[in-house]
Amino acid sequence: MSVLTDMATALASGAVRVVDLTHRLDPDFPVIVLPPEFGQCARFRMEEVSAYDHRGPAWKWHNLTLNEHTGTHFDAPVHWISGRDVPNGAVDEIAPENFIGPVVVIDCSQGAAENEDFELTPAVIEAWEAEHGTIPEGAWVLMRTDWSKREPIDYLNMREDGPHSPGPTPEAIQALLARGIRGFGTETVGTDAGQGAHYTPPYPAHYFLHGAGRFGLQCLANLDQLPPTGALLIAAPLKIKGGTGSPLRVLALVPGDRS
Repeated sequence: MSVLTDMATALASGAVRVVDLTHRLDPDFPVIVLPPEFGQCARFRMEEVSAYDHRGPAWKWHNLTLNEHTGTHFDAPVHWISGRDVPNGAVDEIAPENFIGPVVVIDCSQGAAENEDFELTPAVIEAWEAEHGTIPEGAWVLMRTDWSKREPIDYLNMREDGPHSPGPTPEAIQALLARGIRGFGTETVGTDAGQGAHYTPPYPAHYFLHGAGRFGLQCLANLDQLPPTGALLIAAPLKIKGGTGSPLRVLALVPGDRS
């Protein structure tokens, strides 16, 4: 138990601090937009049930309406056709120890600032590893682009040919899977690039990650507050029966200012 006691002491002293990587859920937060022939992701809605009034004199509460993939959220293997037969692939079936693990952050913010369709490639991964060491097995890998700092109106970055936002190439996702990663996360609305439908296979992050039984995190924030290595990520989805994903509060434990 000394390890947990030491952790509690470190949190209390500021030697370890908590960084919230989660956007606030509200009706204005953008959700993915699919071609009109497909079903659409529901935005967040909150309906007041009572507020210390005749509907409930001593309590206040709300009814919520939202999609599993609204806001900062988790993608389970069964979310994608490639992962539909993965054992224990729904959010209520995944072993809880899978939600906590080391995290590495690959900083692509400069490239994304210069090119809205910036690609994470094997070469970018190898350059990161040359500086920081090999990506450890079981790590969450997060692609920092600072996309989360955009205003809601610019977040999806829709054009006539669809959304434009940075993301990984098929080869990059395969390279990360070869390193045994736990999952992959982004600051954009999906783990794939906005134009990810044009890769082979389409939406390669979804296809390869979930086919391999790995996980996705989308709509992350504050990745600029994380070090390249050395942080611990906690990303636990709601335990929804048969759920393909879930909104969640993503937290990172990072070294603090005091030791």
